[in-house]
Amino acid sequence: MEVKTALITGASSGIGEATARKLRAMGFTVYAAARRLERMQGLSDDGIAVMAMDVTDDASMRVGIERIVTETGRIDVLVNNAGYGSYGALEDVEIDEGRRQFEVNVFGAIRLAQLVLPHMRARGAGTIVNISSMGGKIYTPLGGWYHGTKFALEALSDCLRLEVAPFGIDVVVIEPGGIATEWGPIAGDLVEQASGHGPYGRQAAAVAKLLRGETTGGRNSPPGVVADAVGRAVRASRPKTRYAVGFGAKPLILARRFLGDRLFDALITRATGMPRR
Repeated sequence: MEVKTALITGASSGIGEATARKLRAMGFTVYAAARRLERMQGLSDDGIAVMAMDVTDDASMRVGIERIVTETGRIDVLVNNAGYGSYGALEDVEIDEGRRQFEVNVFGAIRLAQLVLPHMRARGAGTIVNISSMGGKIYTPLGGWYHGTKFALEALSDCLRLEVAPFGIDVVVIEPGGIATEWGPIAGDLVEQASGHGPYGRQAAAVAKLLRGETTGGRNSPPGVVADAVGRAVRASRPKTRYAVGFGAKPLILARRFLGDRLFDALITRATGMPRR
């Protein structure tokens, strides 16, 4: 049997690292990409190829794809996992930071899809997995830029799925809920930096506490639940278009689907501990 090749971005920790290990265990040749090579030494020691890649740098992405195709002759799976959460009141967050959030979370993912698609089309098969979030279906206060990127990634993924289906290529969206990674604490720091000392200070304190997991009682799911969903998607002959996994994902997505705006506003206000007028 042919050995398939997978590229995972944002693989230096958390979901990306767990996914790299999962696909390696499934028999894939795995390339793990992140900005900092030194943080992927453990993956390298376990037989996973690592590469420096910045998803905001076109040359970096081109070089990475060329290396994979040169060394393996193929690329079967792309897992777009690189991303971060830029939190803060929309009034407070600098527009340049908003642009950077879109560059990392949206444009980097779609640019990599553009680069791998010619190789997938040539083989008549492939899977692009975009790691979105339950935040691509719901909204929370002080998360406007982050949610905006995830809503955009969901829409782009849907359009891409239709466009590439005739070539035998699948596009899958993974929608994690609360996952125990460094993402939350970093986002908590960012919301305090942006809005912790102004009119949105009380809101920032509540959101930072939630992002750091201090209000969930340690119930956030391990990164492996996302890696397992990716594994199911790339193994399936006809994968689901979406996989909602991890703490809170399914109930909150369902609540958003069936509750009106005002009822969902009230639910999220209460769940996030927002001050009320």
